[in-house]
Amino acid sequence: SLKENYTTYNQRLKNKDNQRQKKWEARKAEFLFKQEEKNKKIGKLFLSYKNCETEGITFFIDKIILKLELPVDIKVDWEVTTDTENKIVLIDFRLPNKEFIPKTKSVKYYVTKKEFSETFITEKEIDRIYDLFIIQLSLIVQNTIYTADSENAIDSIVFNGWVNTIEKATGHPKTFCIISLQTKKDELKKINLALVEPKACFKQLKGIAANKLSDLIPVAPILEINKEDKRFVESEGISKKLESENIAAMHWEKFEHLIRELFEKEFSSNGGEVKITQTSHDGGVDAIAFDPDPLKGGKIVIQAKRYTNVVSVSAVRDLYGTVMNEGANKGILVTTSNYGPDAYNFAKDKPLTLLNGSNLLHLMEKHGYSCRIDINEAKKILKNN
Repeated sequence: SLKENYTTYNQRLKNKDNQRQKKWEARKAEFLFKQEEKNKKIGKLFLSYKNCETEGITFFIDKIILKLELPVDIKVDWEVTTDTENKIVLIDFRLPNKEFIPKTKSVKYYVTKKEFSETFITEKEIDRIYDLFIIQLSLIVQNTIYTADSENAIDSIVFNGWVNTIEKATGHPKTFCIISLQTKKDELKKINLALVEPKACFKQLKGIAANKLSDLIPVAPILEINKEDKRFVESEGISKKLESENIAAMHWEKFEHLIRELFEKEFSSNGGEVKITQTSHDGGVDAIAFDPDPLKGGKIVIQAKRYTNVVSVSAVRDLYGTVMNEGANKGILVTTSNYGPDAYNFAKDKPLTLLNGSNLLHLMEKHGYSCRIDINEAKKILKNN
């Protein structure tokens, strides 16, 4: 009957509705579960940031850079490295080449000819735009991070800008740094970036770059960290698995011989020589290197510090004073530990090179040494001696 058909039809609709309701509830439960898991993860990362830990600071900076409103639709990439002890952040930024800049200046349509006519931006203007964009990017990235850093987890930022290009002489791909800028939070926050001339501001902050960034001339980064070197550890764990010697705990006389041999090998390839001039029981070594290279050589003052604490800016000032007194071309300060932001800030516009523990291990590996650095282990050993 009609009534039975209606009842059956109605029941079928109810069954379908119940099935849809169950599917919706299942999807809702799945969504709420994923939402809760994501919120837990974000909560842990935020707590990590508040505690000034590496994972949290890296997450925080990634989110800040992702939200930057760049003037054009370009692809950028970056990598963040943190020194939580000294509140220093290193940002290695992959920069675009100038090809991303639109070359068309204007387009006109001529009705009588039924054709378009284009005018183009000059190469000189493209170079100017590129230089300005890169310098502004280095400033705005740092300023935005400082402004958002409500927990004061960051005191200093180093921005290294890297480009991928094809070397004209060989045709092979090459990656190198073309801009390096270090700032301190209290220093940059005093500057009104909305009204500055970017190049003048960059120069005042002692940024490093060629006169024309568009020429893609390599420069030495103010700070560079070998992120893949697992032999440099701040905590216990890895050290037990390594059989090589911990040079941060090495006797100062043995450390002196090691440094002398290391730099003799480094400079001997060019016919240079190294002479130890002074040693101290605190693990310090002074040496003079003579590099015969007519362009980048000359007299070089080398100071090495077998330290387990952060090297203060006073040690960098002392090195600079020695370089001036000796009439040397350059000074190199090497340590088994690390440097604070003031040390890098002082050295960045002077003929000084700061090599931290990671840099030292890289140099030693280059010349066949098998060593490691474990600061915590060294502190315990030196305390007991």
